[in-house]
Amino acid sequence: MVFEPTDPDVEFSGPSRRQRVLRSQHAVLGVIAAGGALGALARFGAARLWPTATGTFPWTTLCVNAVGCLVIGVFLVVVTEFRSAHRLLRPFFGTGVLGGFTTFSTYTVDIERLIHGGRAATALVYLAATLVAALAAVSIGTWSTRRFLAKWSER
Repeated sequence: MVFEPTDPDVEFSGPSRRQRVLRSQHAVLGVIAAGGALGALARFGAARLWPTATGTFPWTTLCVNAVGCLVIGVFLVVVTEFRSAHRLLRPFFGTGVLGGFTTFSTYTVDIERLIHGGRAATALVYLAATLVAALAAVSIGTWSTRRFLAKWSER
């Protein structure tokens, strides 16, 4: 049995909508993967430059996550409120690079290791400090970027 299209406006001569969507999704996934690799390499570099001894307060992870949140605050204001960006920039930089750079999975592993190492109080401080630092960093990034761009655009 052969089915005929019920919509006379359906075009079969060019690439289907599904094919176009899949190609677009492949591009997005590709830039996220590339950005994620770059972000992970940057995080690895930070961990090599400022190693944290096992069982001690994980300052490097806390700082990496705070810096990543600060940058995402700045970045999102710039690309959503100030200047339009290429459609692949946000997935590449926001999701890929910053998603690979920040490491909230390592944050949870650090907490678990501290607890299992008998340092529950340190784990609790780290849990709260990271939450506060991340929220403060993204807020400072967005607020300061908006102020800077407002003053800059007055010129």
